[in-house]
Amino acid sequence: MSANGLASRIQQFLDPAERLMAGMQSPFQRLAQQMQDILGDRGILKEVIQAGEGPPVPRDASVSIHFSAYLEYSDQPFETTSHLKYPRMMKLGRDVTLYGLELGLLSMRKGEFSRFLFLPRYAYGEIGCPPLIPPSATVLYEVQVLDYLDSAEVDEFFALSPEEQNTVPLSTVLNVVKTQRCFGNRCFSQSRYADAKDRYKQALTLLKNREPANEEEGRSIAAMQLPIFLNLSLTLLRLEKPLKALHYGQRALEVDPQNTKALFRCGQACLEMDDYEKARDFLLMAQANEPFNNDINNTLKKFASCYKDFMDKEKEMCSKMFPDFHVTLKK
Repeated sequence: MSANGLASRIQQFLDPAERLMAGMQSPFQRLAQQMQDILGDRGILKEVIQAGEGPPVPRDASVSIHFSAYLEYSDQPFETTSHLKYPRMMKLGRDVTLYGLELGLLSMRKGEFSRFLFLPRYAYGEIGCPPLIPPSATVLYEVQVLDYLDSAEVDEFFALSPEEQNTVPLSTVLNVVKTQRCFGNRCFSQSRYADAKDRYKQALTLLKNREPANEEEGRSIAAMQLPIFLNLSLTLLRLEKPLKALHYGQRALEVDPQNTKALFRCGQACLEMDDYEKARDFLLMAQANEPFNNDINNTLKKFASCYKDFMDKEKEMCSKMFPDFHVTLKK
């Protein structure tokens, strides 16, 4: 918007009819000439700045976006998420309240950065939103889709009663669990560990409540549980709850006794609890599986340092408790 320049700023004080007679166009009018009409009524115009990948955002998706919204002749946005490192996921039809923005998002793909012009009927209407948005204002939105998750199946599943959920095909349940895990992974990447933990636990509850009809279903459920156990173990380590982290690490080992990540998580948890004997055993087993894993090797170095400090303190404490012990031995 800063490219509008002084001439554009002067134009805002001219009557639209005078501008038309003088053959002058406003900044938004000039911008509109290079934009695509996505609905056919010129109500929402779009210009792709950077193309995205994959399919368009689904109608029932939850999206994470960066956006900045401008009024004409304004260099500063009246609303923006640029100050947020990790914008929250917003559910289309619920959290995205601007009609034009929701329709615009449905035309976008993951990673896409686009510019939109929304006429008043797709933005804030004839009334506007005083004192911030004037009446009948056309607004410009610059939008980037960071990520999205299709949560339609999740919403439909949780709308069912527990009895109805048990009749849903296992493939649907596994898709819902996978989506919940993806939500958890996104929360984890944003350091929202408590939210991540809740998502993972919800996913595990769905699997726990599902009675496998046969051995094949049992194996599918176990295979889906394993990464969630590992995710939970790491999340609880970040939340400084090593005992619970150990619990889920051991649950993962019940599914796969030689799983390197599970052995490593258990070793980390035991080390945090100063259980050096178990920490050493778990870490050495993990190292045997992956001898050149830097994380495991660095944790073993940390273990050696912590164990040495522990033993030194033990010796010091014993010498203070029994100061004459060595003298007695010499005699």
